[in-house]
Amino acid sequence: MQSPFLYEPNLEIERTFRLRRKKQTIEEQRHEVRRTSTNMAGGGGDQRRMLRDFVIPGVQGIASSIARPNVDANNCELKSALISIVQQSQFGGTPLEYPNLHISVFLEVCDTLKLNRVSTNAIRLRSFPFLLRDKARAWLHSLPLGCITIWDELTRDFLTKFFPPSKMTSLRNQITNFAQKDDETLYEA
Repeated sequence: MQSPFLYEPNLEIERTFRLRRKKQTIEEQRHEVRRTSTNMAGGGGDQRRMLRDFVIPGVQGIASSIARPNVDANNCELKSALISIVQQSQFGGTPLEYPNLHISVFLEVCDTLKLNRVSTNAIRLRSFPFLLRDKARAWLHSLPLGCITIWDELTRDFLTKFFPPSKMTSLRNQITNFAQKDDETLYEA
């Protein structure tokens, strides 16, 4: 007797879907690796790069996620005293640190430096990496090369990463749910 179905039903549809999705993802990753290796090798598909080639720093200079703005001045140099002051209050990215406070102190320090024909945007962008350490510095280096071009963009990305809306909501809830205990004075509370 012939089956009433035009095709055989798949009783494990979810499993089949996951396997197909996994196969598609693997194929996409292989394609991306081939495309990247072709681009990195200069377009020649025959040349292969070793893993160590991706780790060794290039001689073309330091790669940074901050695109350095053009400066018209011939003698634009960050003073070592400025760098030292900025480094005294470095931000590490831990939950106990306050990124808004670090930005505020950083801006106070940067605003003390004025150079002819150098914008405040350029001074801030060039000085900002000295403010970071540990997790925060790793975050800055993880961004795509040259993706940050203006100070406001850097501040927005920095605060989004280290002062997310969830943290703001949590602090707001702590303030609005404030309650004085029975045995506490208002001052102690």
